Amino acid sequence: MTKSQLSPLPVYFDRYINMNDDVDVITAITNSITELKQAPVDLWNQIGEKVYAPGKWTIKDILQHMIDTERIFSYRATAFARGDMDVKSYDEDKYAGAAEASQRSIDSLLEELIAVRTSFLFQYKSFTVAMLKKTGNGFKGSYSVHDIGFIIPGHQRWHFGIIQERYAALIK
Repeated sequence: MTKSQLSPLPVYFDRYINMNDDVDVITAITNSITELKQAPVDLWNQIGEKVYAPGKWTIKDILQHMIDTERIFSYRATAFARGDMDVKSYDEDKYAGAAEASQRSIDSLLEELIAVRTSFLFQYKSFTVAMLKKTGNGFKGSYSVHDIGFIIPGHQRWHFGIIQERYAALIK
């Protein structure tokens, strides 16, 4: 099933799903790994700890947020695929504040994100069609295992777009 065959799209998460190309979920995840490996690390290191507005996350915070979010959604995908239909929400700002991403390098965060995404790819390769169709309830309503497979690569593109649009301008 391709992205355009997902219906209906989950409220709120449609913004991330729509960031994907109209491909199958394995291709979307694989493409996201390629994009991670091509990330403009030199540019990000030049930006450093700069933020485009008070209270916004640094690039390190964004990468850590992506890692945390992916781990949480990977759990949700497993839970839904196994028939556990209700999962708890999490406070992304609380997680970001507690993660201490500023103590890490961009390279180490990106390396971890690639490892987590590769694990996510193997997870999705293991799901049957029936498992992909299972749904559960989480933040902002109901969504399927299949939806989650597109949410994660789209979430990456969403944040990479913000970095390019708002953070890259800080060094020009």
